[in-house]
Amino acid sequence: SSLSKPTLICTVLTRYPVSCPDAQPTEAEKEVWDQVNVVLKDARGILDDLQSYKGAGEAIREAIQHPNDENLQEKAWGAVVPLVGKLKKFYEFSLRLEAALHGLLGALTSTRYTPTQHLEREQALAKQFAEILHFTLRFDELKMTNPAIQNDFSYYRRTLNRMRINNVPAEGENEVNNELANRMSLFYAEATPMLKTLSDATTKFVSENKNLPIENTTDCLSTMASVCKVMLETPEYRSRFASEETASFCLRVMVGVIILYDYVHPVGAFAKGSKIDMRGCIKVLRDQPRNSVEGLLNALRYTTKHLNDESTSKNIKAMLQ
Repeated sequence: SSLSKPTLICTVLTRYPVSCPDAQPTEAEKEVWDQVNVVLKDARGILDDLQSYKGAGEAIREAIQHPNDENLQEKAWGAVVPLVGKLKKFYEFSLRLEAALHGLLGALTSTRYTPTQHLEREQALAKQFAEILHFTLRFDELKMTNPAIQNDFSYYRRTLNRMRINNVPAEGENEVNNELANRMSLFYAEATPMLKTLSDATTKFVSENKNLPIENTTDCLSTMASVCKVMLETPEYRSRFASEETASFCLRVMVGVIILYDYVHPVGAFAKGSKIDMRGCIKVLRDQPRNSVEGLLNALRYTTKHLNDESTSKNIKAMLQ
C-alpha cells in the first residue's frame, strides 16, 4: 500500500488529526464541518449520561415481587419513565450521528483527491471522523457493560402494554410511542448498537453512491487504520502522545475503521486481499493492558461481518480467541 513509503507515513503522521487536535477547517471543509460539529458538541454529554446511568433494577425487582402493592408499582414506573427518556435521547442521537457520518463520507471520499490526500488536506474533517468513531466505540463499551438498559426498557414496555390492556392512561406514553419503542428495542438488542448504526450507514452510503469507486471509501478507511497502527506501535510516535487518552483514542479509531471496512469491502477486512494488516492491528491491541482493550477486542469478535468466514486465516481467528 502507498503507506509503506516512510516519507509519506511521516507526512501523514506529523500532520495527522490526532497529532494536531485543533485542526481548523479550511473554507472548502467549513460547511460539512459546521454540520458535524453541532452533533459532536452533544457527544460528551451523551457519554456522561450513559456513564452515570444506574438503572431502576431495585425498584423493578420490588414491583415484580409484590405485584399487588400499588405503591411499589408506581414507584417502579416513576423510576423507569425518566430513564426511558434518556434511552430515547441516546437513540435519537444515533440518528443524528448517522446523518453526520453521511456528510463526512461524502466529503472524504470525493474523487478529487486520493484517500491519503483527503486525510492530509482535510484534517479537520478527518479529525471529526475519528471523533465520531471514538465516541461510537466508547458508547458501545459502556452499553455492553450495563445490563440495566435492556432490563429497564423491557420492563417499561411490559408495563405499558399492561396499562393499555387495562385502559390506564400512562403519563410517560407520549414519550415513546409503539413504533419508536420497536425501533429502540432493535437498537438496544445489538451488542454494539452505535457501531451497527455506523456500519449500516457506511454500507448505505456506498450503495447509494454507485458512481463512486468503492475503493475511495475502503482506501480512506484502510489508510486511517494504518496510520493509527503505526502511531501506536512506533515508540518514536507513541512518545509524542500527550497522554494515555490519546492512545485509547487511536485504538478506538483503529477498531472503528476496521469494522466499517469489514462491512463495506466485498471480501472484508480479514481476507488475504484486504488492505488492512489485521495481524498487526490485533497485535497492537493485545500489547495493551488487557482490561483497557477487552471491549475493543469484543467489538472485533462480535460486530465484524467476515471474521468467521472460511477465508479468514486460522492464525487471525486464534489471535482473537
